Amino acid sequence: MNLPHPVSLRTGAALALAALALLAAAPAQAKSSDRNQPMTLDSDSSDCNQGQANSRCIFTGSVVITQGTLDIRAERAEIVQRNGEIEQVVLTGKQASMKQDMDDGSTMNARADRIVYEPAKELLTLTGNYQVDSARGSNSGQRMVYNMASGQVRSGGDGSRVRTVIQPRNPAPATDGSN
Repeated sequence: MNLPHPVSLRTGAALALAALALLAAAPAQAKSSDRNQPMTLDSDSSDCNQGQANSRCIFTGSVVITQGTLDIRAERAEIVQRNGEIEQVVLTGKQASMKQDMDDGSTMNARADRIVYEPAKELLTLTGNYQVDSARGSNSGQRMVYNMASGQVRSGGDGSRVRTVIQPRNPAPATDGSN
């Protein structure tokens, strides 16, 4: 299904920003050229209320969203607009995933049972067995909230454990054990 031009551009910007936000564990930036690429949304079905300032689009069944190197997969994607602006993007599934190449050549991978992006609040929330991996490290747990405006990441606090692994900046070369 082809979305009207303004909706697809706003959706693309929102999802690309969501992928950028997942880089909390990595200083590298998402592939900057991805923002200028067309976005494709594939799913088994879609139900969109278009042509109004307040609308909702729901894509279900093997949802695949691509834009440049950004690759998002979920069982369900819901995009809510208020007054013509994206209010919320919700990705769900067992598990929803996001993958994107970084400008430095590395790759960022993230997955969670639920990923919610709220552009007006500049918040990205991953819940349900989330895992974020990059070349610089990883973070996993049950709930993570990333404030894109401040750069603050809050994980846990709900009684569950959080695991963060930070890779060394310059790992020592592997030895073959012959010394």
